Amino acid sequence: MTKADTLAPQIEDLGHRLAEAREMIRGVFIGQERVVDLVLITLLCGGHGVLVGLPGVGKTRLVEALSTVMGLRGNRVQFTPDLMPADILGSEVLETASDGARQFRFIEGPVFCQLLMADEINRASPRTQSALLQAMQEKSVTVAGRDRPLGVPFHVLATQNPIEQEGTYPLPEAQLDRFLLEIQVPYPDRATERDILLATTGAKEAEVSAVFDPDQLLAAQALIRRMPVGEAIVELILDLVRAFRPEDPTAPERVRENMRWGPGPRAAQALMLAVRARALLRGAYAPSAQDVADLAPAVLNHRMALAFGARARGITQLELIGDVTQMILDKKAAS
Repeated sequence: MTKADTLAPQIEDLGHRLAEAREMIRGVFIGQERVVDLVLITLLCGGHGVLVGLPGVGKTRLVEALSTVMGLRGNRVQFTPDLMPADILGSEVLETASDGARQFRFIEGPVFCQLLMADEINRASPRTQSALLQAMQEKSVTVAGRDRPLGVPFHVLATQNPIEQEGTYPLPEAQLDRFLLEIQVPYPDRATERDILLATTGAKEAEVSAVFDPDQLLAAQALIRRMPVGEAIVELILDLVRAFRPEDPTAPERVRENMRWGPGPRAAQALMLAVRARALLRGAYAPSAQDVADLAPAVLNHRMALAFGARARGITQLELIGDVTQMILDKKAAS
């Protein structure tokens, strides 16, 4: 009996619940199936995501629906330039009791939750961004010399507005590596926008309810790490990640000419986890090469940087990722 056979009942049960959760979220966040799948993948992998989209495309609505459906205790922080680390992490205050005794009491910040929406994270100062990113990495915060664990599970979904740059502090490229996926949220097409108009401007809007609870989500995260991955998929992930490192001798010439630096080992780890979650979402027991290709842009785009000359020539990272990924797939298929 293979590993997939022993996990099959658990995978099937989780797949049914995920299908229910996905359809419920899609009823509120209409017409953006890929975006919904990517945020679910982020949570199933135990990671954090950054949603990049123009104003009014429903990013906040998506995260609120996700919090309810996954049964997570959620908070939202609107980032501003004057936001301080203590506004997110919490602080100690000196209180005087009725008997006159004084003592410090810790007041938890909004980061003490299970799903935090960091709205317009690039509007906060680097100091505040660093406090949040450290909490994301360590799953705990240190205030007044005491280590305080965060919620279990703990996830951050941050949003960025790609058009307003005045008064913003773009996240350092190296810090973006803390996010498992970069999720592009585009404008809806005409038919989808019509459905949104009808669904959101009537007397009653669609509602969502809990499908998961925190313990079930933790169990799902553990199950995904046990899902089998074929040797061919492991090699494909390695080939793909290493192909975007301009100093690697196996990198394509187009990458060496146009990339300033490429993704590190964390990209391969993220892709390895994400393809398992995507396989589960589509009802499969193991990931395929197409799962790798479909998730490559979300995993790699924020973990690499184009050279100045490439940007001047109008080359985009997403275009380069798509071309190189297809080249590697074609080469694998021909061999």
